[in-house]
Amino acid sequence: MPNNQLLRIKTILEYHRVMGLPKPEHPLISVVHLESIRNFPVTAPAGVVFDFYSISLKRDFNGQMKYGQQKYDFDDGIMFFISPGQVFGVEVAEGEELKHSGWVLFIHPDFLWKTPLAKTIRQYEYFDYSVNEALFLSEKEETTITGIVQNIEQEYRSNIDKFSQNVIIAQLDLLLTYAERFYQRQFITRKISNHKILSRLEDILTEYFNSEDLSRKGLPTVQYIAGKLNISPNYLSELLKVLTGRSTRDHIHEKLMEKAKERLSTTDLSVSEIAYELGFEHPQSFSKLFKMKTSLSPLEFRQSFN
Repeated sequence: MPNNQLLRIKTILEYHRVMGLPKPEHPLISVVHLESIRNFPVTAPAGVVFDFYSISLKRDFNGQMKYGQQKYDFDDGIMFFISPGQVFGVEVAEGEELKHSGWVLFIHPDFLWKTPLAKTIRQYEYFDYSVNEALFLSEKEETTITGIVQNIEQEYRSNIDKFSQNVIIAQLDLLLTYAERFYQRQFITRKISNHKILSRLEDILTEYFNSEDLSRKGLPTVQYIAGKLNISPNYLSELLKVLTGRSTRDHIHEKLMEKAKERLSTTDLSVSEIAYELGFEHPQSFSKLFKMKTSLSPLEFRQSFN
């Protein structure tokens, strides 16, 4: 297979075949214990993409997981989530055999068909996080998550009946809810790295608002800010909401208001001139946003200083 070719795995059955595993006991859901995998195509392609969901807990991983442009080394008890269509890769040092422990839970979207989880699973934003935003589990948290996965495995390995899907869906829902809780905990407990992100965010916004980019390109986008921080937009927004109660867009608008107030109170520029300087194509849009954020029009704000 050419090195620039993407390896796409469409079904869980195909995954088992590629990895040299026995056929899955259920075609739409499978728990794979990573110690049993020795056949992962680490030299592959430009990357690997699944057409199904993947939830993993990895330990003792001797390689690197590449997701987008980021690489990550795994230690004990690290969990990550991949949705259908996301590209990732695995790299192992030349001459080494892939080693890892833990498990991976695969769920094909067809398994969720006509269940409430088919829609609500899209609300869990951690499926769009980058691999360097993995979930670090405590020993107690890992026990909780692994217990749920064991319940799922036991259920589909038993005799399938009319209750089986509902039981598994309920366990999946519980697992995703726990993951959401543990991510919220991680935002708070990883204070040093998270506050570094807040500090870098402030520096990036200050630099942007003091540059010509503001007038030439308009307000920075959430995607631009996240890219500068080398984290995904969803992870950044969730982190900021937990730490500050405000979204990334709120932080951008707050910096904009600081700049607008400074220009209104220290210059004789017209409101239109300030609007254009701040990257607004239409002054009315600036005035509307300013009043929404301050309860004053730009002119009313300026007059309060006279």
